[in-house]
Amino acid sequence: MKYIETLREGERVSNIYLCKSKQTALTKNGKPYENLILQDKTGTIDAKIWDPNSQGIDDFDSLDYIDVVADVTTFQGASQLNVKRVRKVQEGEYDPKDYLPVSEKNIDEMMSELTQYIQSIKNPYLKELLASFFVKDTDFIKRFKFHSAAKSVHHGFVGGLLEHTLNVTKICDFFAGMYPLIQRDLLLAAAIFHDIGKLEELSVFPENDYTDEGQLLGHIMIGAEMVGERIRTINDFPKKISNELKHCILAHHGELEYGSPKKPALMEAIALSFADNTDAKIQTMKEVFSTVPQGNTEWQGYNRLFESNIRKTSEV
Repeated sequence: MKYIETLREGERVSNIYLCKSKQTALTKNGKPYENLILQDKTGTIDAKIWDPNSQGIDDFDSLDYIDVVADVTTFQGASQLNVKRVRKVQEGEYDPKDYLPVSEKNIDEMMSELTQYIQSIKNPYLKELLASFFVKDTDFIKRFKFHSAAKSVHHGFVGGLLEHTLNVTKICDFFAGMYPLIQRDLLLAAAIFHDIGKLEELSVFPENDYTDEGQLLGHIMIGAEMVGERIRTINDFPKKISNELKHCILAHHGELEYGSPKKPALMEAIALSFADNTDAKIQTMKEVFSTVPQGNTEWQGYNRLFESNIRKTSEV
């Protein structure tokens, strides 16, 4: 397997890649060509098929896995593939893990750790509600472990939703220990549930794009509805706890302009919004710096996500 991040100008590659997108375009002379974005777990690369009707170019579509023979070139300082031959490959000829970004952490171990937090919940109603999703619902568990937390920005990889949820839960557990007024059971339940709506907001890999439901409703509203529907299956679930839990989910982005239908009105909702923002921002900066060479403390320029010029911290 020749990964994209290792490709260098002048090489000829013969490899299988995921076709992330495929678009037909026209040269200045009006001749059609195919503009591709190919992907593996190390990144993406632009590719061109200048003569799509030539022999050796099989039919294929976006999100197909294709065996490519191509020359590595450079255009405007970026690597590019000049594709000579394409063959659509069949399931079993490739391992999806080689083509999708995956969490650096062990997914099963993270799931086990999250389950331990659920077991520590003392309120019987919240514990039953959490277990109905994360212990008893095998289809939900499978989807949750595989899903990303975002299309881009932070945790946009296989296992990203689980990793982000566990991180937020850990931060909330710290808050609960630091501030005794916080109701730990409510806060941890809200932390574990806060992003489950992303299972419906985003499609699964390799697409990992916004669904129609995601565009219309967003993961906050979807998640609150998912929790509300499950609550109605539990006999005598206290209405007050139900409302407080759903409020924390609805308010977890902290501000109306950030997509929360409600601003935090409970201490637990405030704590959850801070924990969510902390993990999202730290992970985002980690991902931004992942392409910056070690020891490089040069200013990286204005970053729109942080609205600031950013750089790595100098080593001390």
